[in-house]
Amino acid sequence: ALEPLSVGLAIGVAWALTGYLSHPSFYCSYVECCSSAGQRLNATALKVQLDTKLFGQHLAKDVVLKAVIGFSNNPNPKKPLTLSLHGWAGTGKNFLSQILAEHVHPAGLRSKFVHLFLATLHFPHDDELKLYKEQLQSWIRGNVSACPHSVFIFDEMDKMHPGLIDAIKPFLDYYEQVDGVSYTKAIFIFLSNAGGDLINRAALDFWTSGKHREEIQLKDLEPTLSVGVFNNKNSGLWHSSLIEKNLIDYFVPFLPLEQKHVKMCIRAEMIARGYAVDEEVVQAVVDEMTFFPKEQKIYSDKGCKTVQAKLDIHEDT
Repeated sequence: ALEPLSVGLAIGVAWALTGYLSHPSFYCSYVECCSSAGQRLNATALKVQLDTKLFGQHLAKDVVLKAVIGFSNNPNPKKPLTLSLHGWAGTGKNFLSQILAEHVHPAGLRSKFVHLFLATLHFPHDDELKLYKEQLQSWIRGNVSACPHSVFIFDEMDKMHPGLIDAIKPFLDYYEQVDGVSYTKAIFIFLSNAGGDLINRAALDFWTSGKHREEIQLKDLEPTLSVGVFNNKNSGLWHSSLIEKNLIDYFVPFLPLEQKHVKMCIRAEMIARGYAVDEEVVQAVVDEMTFFPKEQKIYSDKGCKTVQAKLDIHEDT
């Protein structure tokens, strides 16, 4: 027969071990956990990463940094943070959204709490709009129920079927709860090429008038951008209730990149590959890219999007 002291000791050890293994700090070191309610973003780390990795986008960095940090520091936001990023391909919209996702959930796009939707992949058929709306609502409801701090990224918004995105309006509105679920701690990010022409035109106007691009402020672009996207049938937000009801917190413009910014992208890519920066190679890659307007050749028509592929050609060098 077991002695009472031995049995008691064994039970105590078992309870202690169970408590330790189930403690969040231990459990979450092996299994990804949702960010706790009191956890705040590291503003300094986020700023450093944006400053060192996102080139030529002073406006986008400033707006997003202030918006995200303010949202993170607010213990009781009235609605989820909703950002709409606009600009031509290769200007950094995807890159910024990935950096932001990594600061909310360290695994970034690999996190089970970060959800990326691609219009052409997840919503390809015009005649399935009703089904897509139901699926989208169900996906968001289920994921926010699992983690209030979920991040949702909608890429290719300019290829989204008109009216589809309005299905998530109840989740972005000023409701404390919808069917028992609170969405106020979630982040929604829309990525779109729509409005890029308006942004490029404004940037060129500043250049023509002799002003520095760093002088461009959000107030110079956001009103025109929101109206332009609202009236653009290819924006995904055409006549959207999200704009009509002012549920998008910021329309964030991404400016066209100049040659100096493309060179920054090339140098960063070379360093990431473990190469010493060779300015001759940098210039050679730039020379293979195209710029607009045709006469002045100020801005890259593909931003930094083709830098990796162009650099591949110079691997031997």
